[in-house]
Amino acid sequence: MAAPVQQSSQPVGGKRKGKAQFLPAKRARRFDAGGPRQLEPGLQGILITCNMNERKCVEEAYSLLNEYGDDMYGPEKFIDKDQQQSGSEGEDDVEAALKKEVGDIKASTEMRLRRFQSMESGANNVVFIRTLGIEPEKLVHHILQDMYKTKKKKTRVILRMLPISGTCKAFLEDMKKYAETFLEPWFKAPNKGTFQIVYKSRNNSHMNREEVIKELAGIVGSLNSENKVDLTNPEYTVVVEIIKAVCCLSVVKDYVLFRKYNLQEVVKSAKDSQPHPKLGNGKESKLEPDGKLNQNDPSDGKNNPQVAPESSEEPGQRKPRSETQAGNEEEVKPELESQVSEGPTAKENELS
Repeated sequence: MAAPVQQSSQPVGGKRKGKAQFLPAKRARRFDAGGPRQLEPGLQGILITCNMNERKCVEEAYSLLNEYGDDMYGPEKFIDKDQQQSGSEGEDDVEAALKKEVGDIKASTEMRLRRFQSMESGANNVVFIRTLGIEPEKLVHHILQDMYKTKKKKTRVILRMLPISGTCKAFLEDMKKYAETFLEPWFKAPNKGTFQIVYKSRNNSHMNREEVIKELAGIVGSLNSENKVDLTNPEYTVVVEIIKAVCCLSVVKDYVLFRKYNLQEVVKSAKDSQPHPKLGNGKESKLEPDGKLNQNDPSDGKNNPQVAPESSEEPGQRKPRSETQAGNEEEVKPELESQVSEGPTAKENELS
């Protein structure tokens, strides 16, 4: 609590004593086990949207991530202090002693950091889980793939779960510089693939959606001229999530199949889907909503029934009026989808 600033108790020149002035106390920055508590550049993790219950969302996220994290990476290991203190105690070498001291400090810090740690995202109904020693895109894809196959609903308030492979400052020049290196593993020759860009901004008013999409698409095209835009069923989806002054980036697969990485819709679509009868050519046919048989090859990107309904998005959004598609895939110039607003301060802009 702020303490009052004491003034002289003796009146000077017959003047009345002034009132005590209160200065606001500085709020201490919260740290958890040696790590930051707010979303900032230089992190990896998982961005999770929820339905008006962030506390329950964090609990579900920990449960789900620990379950699948143990399955993929084994149980979480903690460093034993006794093991760190043992060893080279009798060494007199100053350099060796210094290295040991640095190693002990580093080990002590790592011991306090958990594999998954909740952080303040800077937006309502959004939770950011920082990850250490985990590949978030592989872990989230594994979770969605398992839920899609098993038809088991494991969450109640979690809506979307997006892996974040890197964060940077949410300024166009910073994003361009960061993306040139970040996108190389997927799109730099000899690697190539079809792609789309999904953009969403929260609590940020200085970024321009069209400029961001144009610059990122240009970077992908410059890495390999064979990278093409596919707005129907792309191999890769470049996810751009901006919250305040932080830009979160990732490149994910099966974005359309897994209903925009919506855990609720993935399970729903799996439960509601009917067995696919085999066609004469050995390919699976798809059933349209009106019960008609769709004999198109799902790989050709036409009449794809895996496109999620817009009602699967977060609460407060309104259904977009229409969707435009790129007319010429020879140009790396993606067309834009109509805007979807989420609250007074949030805008969703997707290239899909």
